[in-house]
Amino acid sequence: MKSVITCDMEGVIETFNPGAEEMFGYDKEELIGKKRVSLFSPGEIVLQNVGTWLSEAMKSGEYVTETQFIRKDGERFNARIRITMTYKDGKDQPPTGYCGVTEKLDKPVEVPIHWSTHLIKALAITRMPFLSAVLGPGFVAGAFAAHYTLAEGAFSWSLFLITLLGLALLHLASNVFNDYFDVKDGTDGANTAYFTQFTGGSRAIELGLIDLKGTKRLAIALLAAATFIGLYLTWQTGWPTLAIGLAGAFMGYFYTAPPLRLVARRGLGELTIVLAFGCMVTLGTYYVLTGELSWLAFLIGLPPGLLTANILLINEFPDAESDALTGKDHLIVAYGKKAGVYFYLIILLLAIASYGVIFSLLGSDNYFILAVGAFTAIYGLSIFNKIRKDYQKRELVKSNVNTIILSSVSSILFAIALLLPGWI
Repeated sequence: MKSVITCDMEGVIETFNPGAEEMFGYDKEELIGKKRVSLFSPGEIVLQNVGTWLSEAMKSGEYVTETQFIRKDGERFNARIRITMTYKDGKDQPPTGYCGVTEKLDKPVEVPIHWSTHLIKALAITRMPFLSAVLGPGFVAGAFAAHYTLAEGAFSWSLFLITLLGLALLHLASNVFNDYFDVKDGTDGANTAYFTQFTGGSRAIELGLIDLKGTKRLAIALLAAATFIGLYLTWQTGWPTLAIGLAGAFMGYFYTAPPLRLVARRGLGELTIVLAFGCMVTLGTYYVLTGELSWLAFLIGLPPGLLTANILLINEFPDAESDALTGKDHLIVAYGKKAGVYFYLIILLLAIASYGVIFSLLGSDNYFILAVGAFTAIYGLSIFNKIRKDYQKRELVKSNVNTIILSSVSSILFAIALLLPGWI
């Protein structure tokens, strides 16, 4: 018995022969055009090996290896797979997909999983690399408090670092809860447009790195840890810390959780991001460090919050079709991708303008803030021009990356700009 499965370049299953049905325990109607071939491999193997297999098949014409696969009922079995390229338009044209021919093996097959794969697994499940979205405004608030409010030597590094840890845990909890609800309501499962780290959430459940119940347990554990830190900071600094933290947790949880599902409400999700990953972070961090509530501390969160909102906005482009199927009515679904390009521009211009507003409200000669605004304008407008050309293409992924870079670098430069007058 041989299993023969073909898929497109994104891994979406195109054909599934009777041998595959018998070997893997699925009916072809369950899979064709709906699921990816990663479904058949343990998550760690997908993460560590499958990309290399496909790359070798592309380079050499075929790739043969021995591995472990998973049936629908969860049973693992050992097998040999031969991967080749498929060419719908003829071999003189670029390949259009892959073909995997699989045979069961009676002998044991060991696939060593490296320690680095376990690390990457943890990063993927929590989307930890996106922590810059919350740590950036935390640094901005710390810099603002250190230079503009606190006396020399009054800055508490212990409170600042504990606050950053609490922010990070709250952000990770929000990420994992968002994955849980997006998988539960079918949003991520319906997303077959194209497969990158910027589409369809973390893909951790789809890749078999964690199951739905495990995702919920992890999210609750992260939220509990963040709550413990929040209660400690409240004990140290006062009830406003708890109020601000609860507001941030509320927005992070209900961003995708029912019944509010803020992301599905025509721009309310994007506004939530501006507050949860900008203004509330800077206000809360500033209060912990100074014991004061300040409108200016709230406003300095606008530039990082708006730039983070653009990260979410551009990630909505490739997800729009699947999001529409599950009622995730964000700006791109509601108004279309072409209009979305200009929503990106509007948010960018608001971020640039907010640097000018903050400069004027500070009432000082800190022109470094205007320099950060100028950098944001130059880099951001170059990204916008690229998005105009690529908003319906896979090449948009380059603008995804550049939008993340812009958000992170702009926040870091803003924090440095707030400190520079005291250094020179």
